[in-house]
Amino acid sequence: MTRPTRTPAPAPAPARAADRSGWDDPWFRTYPAASGRPPRIRLVCFPHAGGTAQLFHGWAARLPEDVELLAVRYPGRQERLSEPFAEDMAALADAITAALLPRLDRPLALFGHSMGSSVAYETALRLESRHGVVPRRLIVSARSAPHRVRRTGLHLRGDDELVAGVRRLGSMGSQAYDIPELRELLLPALRADYRLVENYRPASPPVRTRAPITACLGLRDPGCDPDSLLAWSELTRAGDFTLRAYPGDHFYLAPRERELVADITKDLEA
Repeated sequence: MTRPTRTPAPAPAPARAADRSGWDDPWFRTYPAASGRPPRIRLVCFPHAGGTAQLFHGWAARLPEDVELLAVRYPGRQERLSEPFAEDMAALADAITAALLPRLDRPLALFGHSMGSSVAYETALRLESRHGVVPRRLIVSARSAPHRVRRTGLHLRGDDELVAGVRRLGSMGSQAYDIPELRELLLPALRADYRLVENYRPASPPVRTRAPITACLGLRDPGCDPDSLLAWSELTRAGDFTLRAYPGDHFYLAPRERELVADITKDLEA
């Protein structure tokens, strides 16, 4: 009896090598355009509280070959472990804006997840008001509009409560907090980021950007509801706002990476 042959699964797309491409800047992990030519556009990605640039490592292979990916590296973790954490939103957005100035020879689009949405928004405002650069699109994810955020005060609570608060949002990466050595390494960054974002006070009334905005959320995200995402529509003067929902919790972007990056690709081509 002949055994049926099994068709091998297709190999995943090769990862695009992370490379600084001659840029001497600690703020970004750079994934150059796969074409080997100057990019058509740069996508700047901002991680969540406690997160790192590694969150976006798989995105590069899914983006068009003429897109360069810049994953933001917050101080106080990974390659920047010895540096002090950012103390407040204004200082962080100022520093990232300054780091982007040598890269304004190509259009930019900004994507932020959770805390990263607020950092991306403040960076977009600075690029526009100080340098006359309007991002092609601001894409925010799993974060209420700045004027609709409900603060939890988690950064003021004990370690166990802080970790429990993060786990309530979803399980991505939370197992690391069960390992004492990793917990000791990761908790300071998590607490610093929560302190930064919970002390963040946007301008009142909130400033609107000329960039079009796309807002994304996981349908089972306990920390962010559709109404608070819709409020981002009040922050664009472009008359162009899109709301996208995906199956999943606060960290929907990991299991839905393929779908999300495909949708972002459409935004970059608009």
